[in-house]
Amino acid sequence: MLRINTALLKIIITKGVIMDFFMFNSDTNHDKSSKGKQAGNLTWWQLSLIGIGCTIGTGYFLGSGIGINITGPSMVISFILAAIGTYIVYHFLAKMTTADPQEGSFCYYAGMAFGRWAGFSCGWNYWSSKILIMGSQLTALSILSKFWFPKIPLWVFASIFALLAIIIVLLGSNGFNKIENILAVAKTAAIVMFIILAIIALFGIFHCDNCNQPGLPKTMDKIFPEGYRAFWSSLIYAFYAYGGIETIGLLSMQLKKKEDAPKSGKVMLIVLTVIYVISIILAVSMVSYQSINQKESPFVTAMDSYKLAFFPHVFNGAIIIAGFSTMTASLFAVTTLLVTLAKGGDAPAFFGKKIKRLKNLPLPSLGLATIGLICSIVTALILPGKIYGYITTAAGILQMYNWAFIIISALKILEVKLGDKVLSSFGLFLLLAAVSGTIVEKSIRFGFFVSLMLIAIIAIVTFVMNRIWKKRKNSNTADHHT
Repeated sequence: MLRINTALLKIIITKGVIMDFFMFNSDTNHDKSSKGKQAGNLTWWQLSLIGIGCTIGTGYFLGSGIGINITGPSMVISFILAAIGTYIVYHFLAKMTTADPQEGSFCYYAGMAFGRWAGFSCGWNYWSSKILIMGSQLTALSILSKFWFPKIPLWVFASIFALLAIIIVLLGSNGFNKIENILAVAKTAAIVMFIILAIIALFGIFHCDNCNQPGLPKTMDKIFPEGYRAFWSSLIYAFYAYGGIETIGLLSMQLKKKEDAPKSGKVMLIVLTVIYVISIILAVSMVSYQSINQKESPFVTAMDSYKLAFFPHVFNGAIIIAGFSTMTASLFAVTTLLVTLAKGGDAPAFFGKKIKRLKNLPLPSLGLATIGLICSIVTALILPGKIYGYITTAAGILQMYNWAFIIISALKILEVKLGDKVLSSFGLFLLLAAVSGTIVEKSIRFGFFVSLMLIAIIAIVTFVMNRIWKKRKNSNTADHHT
């Protein structure tokens, strides 16, 4: 079993994070395309396991706490609705992949459906969302570290984790893979540990000091204690916990049988939903939702009354290890993606340069990603109590924009029957609900405006680039005729 897990870890890191961005060849958004018809080496169940490993992260371990605090026990329903919305997105992505396998995945399909501008904006939106996700993970790690050192400012931890991640990336892909493999799959074990201990605790086996367990809510007032408006606002955090489905779309290119892509997604989402829903139900049954906040994981808070000396330390440590692994992978990913965009002409050529003396490291690209990390550190210094909610909200919204593009592209490319039209409408409705819910909740509204600002910047750059492309095309056509 250990041998299988090690092999899967290698696939998760080398293919799930690094290789997906090499596959993100910008040329797929243009006239040239890699058809990707060759058979891969993954079975459907391996892809499902990779998807689970890539998806579970600090967004679930810490971000779910914001949602629970906002809406209460109804966060369970938010996770179920988010699972349905995520399934719909993957359903259409898998259909496009099965019909026409392409290495550029969702960005290729966007370009195919609406033109180069769509592929370009999709790529940059994905890069921006990854930068925000990286900032969210960095902040989450800092918050979790304060569990042991509450007097040390948030920005100090953020600086340390950022520096460590940059050093690992500077070691190059070989060093990166070795360190990532050592970090292992602690996050899944942490969830299973919580579920087992929580069930034992609810049976009264553990002694509980000052226990005031609310138990399972039985009336609508207790399920929605903050009202439906708060429930609406919590949707974005449930969706954020499922983030990574688009990466599995990219990885479906590695399947032995491309037609197995829908099956992989279904199994992955069923397992994730079961894990998420059971653990959230246990958390809100064991402790008042009002005592849960973004300063520590809701699962640590839920077990606090049982005075299990080892649990908070082991659980917190496991999340930090897993979170740091994911954040470092994200830094490597955004660095590689920007190089690929530069080579395809969708980013300044400067960012495609690599330093031969330093193992061909793309320092300009890493430098831009580092600026993103520094922005997170500065924000942590200015807004230590609110930064995680803001960055997580903005990252979740950018993720929703890309997911909406996947559904809309499928409607344009595929021959869609009535059932899929209904499904797509419901999917778009859920995505819209998740995004719009952030506007009505004052405590997270700023994150919506951050995402809006980034989208506006990408839109302006896309508009300018689209005009440049048209001029070049007209100029080439004129030269051809002469």
